[in-house]
Amino acid sequence: MQPKSGPMQALLHSLATRTPELRLAVRVTTAAVLAFALAKLLGFAHGYWAVITAIIVMQTSVGGSLKAAVDRLLGTMAGALYGAAVALLVPHGTTAELATAMVAAILPLALLAAIKPGFKVAPVTAFIVLVPLSGVPAPPLTYALERILEISIGSIVGLATALLVLPARAHTNLARLAAKAADLNAALMVSLFEGLTSEAGRPGLRAQHAAIRKTLSQAESAVEEAVRERKSWLTDSPDPEPLVRSLYRLRHDLVMVGRATAKPLPDALAPRLLPKLAGVRDAGSNLLRAMAEALRTRHAAPSLERIETALRDYVAEMDAVWKDAATHSLAAEDAGRIFTLRFALDQMIQDCRDLANRINELAGMKTAAT
Repeated sequence: MQPKSGPMQALLHSLATRTPELRLAVRVTTAAVLAFALAKLLGFAHGYWAVITAIIVMQTSVGGSLKAAVDRLLGTMAGALYGAAVALLVPHGTTAELATAMVAAILPLALLAAIKPGFKVAPVTAFIVLVPLSGVPAPPLTYALERILEISIGSIVGLATALLVLPARAHTNLARLAAKAADLNAALMVSLFEGLTSEAGRPGLRAQHAAIRKTLSQAESAVEEAVRERKSWLTDSPDPEPLVRSLYRLRHDLVMVGRATAKPLPDALAPRLLPKLAGVRDAGSNLLRAMAEALRTRHAAPSLERIETALRDYVAEMDAVWKDAATHSLAAEDAGRIFTLRFALDQMIQDCRDLANRINELAGMKTAAT
């Protein structure tokens, strides 16, 4: 008798597909516990700031953690020292005086944070130094220095944990997001070609385009983190920006394909061109799925031979059809769509070739590492 699948099995399956998230959760927890222990060992009363900083610093990649640590430390130093100066120089014993001191402490730092978002924690820190939250307020300068030290502890522990405990490199996250984008584009290509045979429209396109935009936006963030890792000599991965550029170009190609396939083919063209276009669709979607798998596994890119052959067959059939007298009466709009589709597909193959080169760069990096 086979055991029935239950909530526990479903939970285990869900967790198995969330490996990056689980690794991040372990890093966050480890950093928080270590920061708390170190703060206590060094004699800080509570160690809350160290723990909070360690949690904030821990990002999905080492590059992200590095930026968060630097921003947190610089923002805290600016806010703590400036807040201490205001507390020492501006009287704030009464409610009215405290309101004036708050304006003096927060306004300049809020302007700084608006200009440089990395300092967004500075106004908060300045306020906390000006109005200490602890039961027995310490002198402003002492309180400020304690906050800086605690933030430093949290930042150092967070970075060390990011580097040593289940480390996640930004280029690995970028490859995962690029694979997701390639899979989404493969599904989109299939959906786009439905417009050539159906008058019902393509209601699912809006959601598909939104998912691709979201994934590409996440990939751009991963690029920034990967670039930061390269500049900090934390990795020797190839330049990540060309990979995302290739993905954006591919998306633009599919947008053009979508415009050209928004209506069914004219009766004079459909019987001969639809089978060839179905071959291009199948070859293109299969290629993109294979590229996604290559990105996930860091293997060499698949061959483009099948889609190149399919496009050549379509172009040859299109040229032959165009010589028939029946096509001479086609509306200019229909003729324009057919030629636009031909151009868009040709451009898509060129950008797929460029994407294949980027995939091979990542695969070469893995080979060198092993």
